[in-house]
Amino acid sequence: MSGARVTSACILGCSGTVLTADEQAFFRDAAPWGFILFKRNVETPAQVRDLVAALRDCVGRPDAPVLIDQEGGRVQRLGPPHWPKYPPGRAYGALAGNDPLTRREIARLGGRLLAHDLHALGVNADCVPVLDVPQPGAHDVIGDRAYGEDPATVAVLGRAAAEGLIAGGVLPVIKHIPGHGRATADSHLALPVVDAPYDALDAWDFAPFRALSDMPMAMTAHVVYTAIDRQRPATTSRKAVRTVIRGALGFDGLLMSDDLSMKALAGSFADRARASLAAGCDVVLHCNGDMAEMRAVLEGCKPLAGQARRRAAAALGRLAREPEPFDVEAGRARFEAAFA
Repeated sequence: MSGARVTSACILGCSGTVLTADEQAFFRDAAPWGFILFKRNVETPAQVRDLVAALRDCVGRPDAPVLIDQEGGRVQRLGPPHWPKYPPGRAYGALAGNDPLTRREIARLGGRLLAHDLHALGVNADCVPVLDVPQPGAHDVIGDRAYGEDPATVAVLGRAAAEGLIAGGVLPVIKHIPGHGRATADSHLALPVVDAPYDALDAWDFAPFRALSDMPMAMTAHVVYTAIDRQRPATTSRKAVRTVIRGALGFDGLLMSDDLSMKALAGSFADRARASLAAGCDVVLHCNGDMAEMRAVLEGCKPLAGQARRRAAAALGRLAREPEPFDVEAGRARFEAAFA
């Protein structure tokens, strides 16, 4: 472990199930704050554990965050035969229609079970919960990933899921702050523009994020809100980050961009990284493992320092030294019975 290396304000992906020699050399030199895994990186539990260990070895930090998008439903990077299939967020909101306590219990249990799976692999952050509140007529990119169709349901079940993750030794990442639920385009493919007035956004879209503003990490929305900034999506908008996310919503955790390779963003990868960090993101995320793109991201990156470094340390400080006691077999039986 080299104490001399400066950590870069980025989270990066890798190309396959084992690191190439080029990737090892690049990650050693780049020293990203963390990494993210996708389906292309996953075969078996033993292989994932080895890959996670290899990634951390590159940066010489045993607690370096390794993230994954393991929501359940259509966004689940780990699946059968080695890992269980989990329901989408909406399934929790549809449980036991007149019993909110049961919905909350099962949402927390779902988070705890996800954490059990991830902790066994060394993965210590999950990009869950989705706190977006879908609106009628919006693009289905959120859809059933949302816990409900109103801010109160989303906030209550989102917190329950986050608490389950934290209890199991995994950091939750709330997304997509300050809210993707009104977007009429998929930001993977195009830049969504939301024209709703600020008061409507504040009362509806922003409400779950305000309610979970104590969470350790959040991921931005690549969405233009014309009531905030007519030019730039939240990820690269100083007004959106400083006035809304840090100000009105009171979020002081680690703020990461959504994936810089999504088509909602324009400009070179260096420019995207530069603009996101200049707006007030603490770290930038690049997911696809493309070496040329990662090198360009690094050009626009900067060292993790100042408030960003403080927030990064505070986020990792929320990791329990060991998960709370949990009877996984009984928990899984209760979970499956709830959805039977």
